[in-house]
Amino acid sequence: MAVELKIGWLTVDSKDPKKIGEWWKEALDLEVVFEDTDEFAVTGKGRMGSQWNILFYRAPDDKKVKNRLHFDLIPDTDREAEVARLESLGATRADIGQKDVTWTVMADPDGNEFCILSPRDDVPA
Repeated sequence: MAVELKIGWLTVDSKDPKKIGEWWKEALDLEVVFEDTDEFAVTGKGRMGSQWNILFYRAPDDKKVKNRLHFDLIPDTDREAEVARLESLGATRADIGQKDVTWTVMADPDGNEFCILSPRDDVPA
C-alpha cells in the first residue's frame, strides 16, 4: 500500500523568526497562522498562486554559506518591477557567482538567497 506524502512546511532557520517571517509575509502576501518566541508561521497562495506553508524557526547560528534550498519566484509580468518592489521591502541583490544569467539572485534581510525569474508559462500550477 502506497503512502501519500505532502510537504507540510518549508522551514527556514533564523535568529529572529518574527522579523524574517513578517518580511516574507509582506513579500509574498501571505497570512500569519502561528507565532511564539521561537516560531513564526505563514501560509496562503498570495503572490505565488499555489498554496505554501512556511515556518521560520529560531536557530542560534549565523548563516555562513549559500542556501542549498531556495525559492525561484516567477512574477506574472515584469521581473525588474518585482525586483524593485522586493528591494523596497529590504531585499538586496546577491552575487553567488551566477555570471550572466536571465534571472536576478536576491537575498532577504537574513541573507537567504532567492531568485526572481522572468515571467513564463512553463511551470505547473
